[in-house]
Amino acid sequence: MTKTEANTLPLIDVSALVAGTAARDAVAARIGAACRAHGFFYVTGHGVDPALVKRLEELSHRFFELPEETKMRWRMALGGRAWRGYFPLGGELTSGRPDWKEGLYLGTELPATHPLVQAKTPVHGPNLFPEVPGFRETILDYMQAVTQLGHRLMEGIALSLGLDAGYFAKRYTADPLILFRLFNYPSQPVPEGLDVQWGVGEHTDYGLLTILHQDHIGGLAVHTPGGWIDAPPVADSFVCNIGDMLDRMTGGLYKSTPHRVKRNTSGHDRLSFPLFFDPNFEARVQRIEGLPGAEARDDSAERWDRANVHAFSGRYGDYLLAKVSKVFPQLRDEVL
Repeated sequence: MTKTEANTLPLIDVSALVAGTAARDAVAARIGAACRAHGFFYVTGHGVDPALVKRLEELSHRFFELPEETKMRWRMALGGRAWRGYFPLGGELTSGRPDWKEGLYLGTELPATHPLVQAKTPVHGPNLFPEVPGFRETILDYMQAVTQLGHRLMEGIALSLGLDAGYFAKRYTADPLILFRLFNYPSQPVPEGLDVQWGVGEHTDYGLLTILHQDHIGGLAVHTPGGWIDAPPVADSFVCNIGDMLDRMTGGLYKSTPHRVKRNTSGHDRLSFPLFFDPNFEARVQRIEGLPGAEARDDSAERWDRANVHAFSGRYGDYLLAKVSKVFPQLRDEVL
C-alpha cells in the first residue's frame, strides 16, 4: 500500500454486486480489503437514483430552515418509545459533550397496530414526518432504496469473508433494524458557555453497516491505523463503514473504526444522511465460527469508549439501547 493509498479511503464500484453478476466476487474482495485496512470505503455504481438524493437534500434544507419553534412540533419527546423526531442544536451528546448539529430521527415506518409497536418494542413505530410537501414520500423512497443497497453490500461482506452470500440475511438481517438520520450542521458560532468542540465527537457506530450520504461541504474524518484522515465528499457516492456488531461477529478481523465530524465553518449549512443497516432488534449476535485471523482480543484500552465489544452477548436491541441512552439521557429517563 502506498502512502497516498493509506491516506485515502478506497472508492469501489459495486455495480456487479447490485446486479448480481459474476464479477461480484472481485467487488467483494475489494470490500474485504477495505474492511481489513480501516473499515471505511466509498461506493459508486450503487443504483440509487441521484435525483432522489437531490430531492431529499432540497426538502431537508426546507425543513431545517424553519424556525426552531416550528421544528419542535415534531420533537423526539413526542415520538415516545419509537425514538423518532426532531432534536435541536446541542440536543445530542457524544461522550457526554453536545454535538453542534440538529437532526431528524427516522426509521422503518410501522403503524401503531403493528405487533412490535403493540408490544412496546423500543425504536419501533411510526415516524414523525414534518409537514413539508413531498417530504414523507421522499424520505420513505430514499430509505427503501438505500436499504436495498444495504442487503447487497452485506452479501458482498459475507462473500469477502468466504461465507455464503446469504449468511447475514439468514441470521440477522432478513428484517433489518433500519435507523435513519437527517443531520444539519449549521455554519454558525457556538454560544458562549457551551462545551462544543465537534460537529460530532469521536465514536464508532453500533450495528453492522452505515451507508452515509454527505453533501458537497464535507467534514467527516476517520481514525485509520495511520492516524486521522479526511473523507471528503465524492459526487454520487456513499461512504460506508462497519459497526461494532460486525467487529464482534468477525472477532475483530473487520474493526469498527472511530470517526468524527468537524464543526462546520464553511458559511453554508451542511447536510449528512446516515442510514444504519443493523441486525434485527431481537437477533442474538454470535461470533462467526472458524474465521482465520480473528483473535477477538480485548481492545477496550484502545477504544474511544473503553468498551470490549467482544464481551457482548445477547440481543442487539440491548446493545443499541445502552448506547442511545447515553446520547439522549433525558429522553431515556422519560421514555425507558
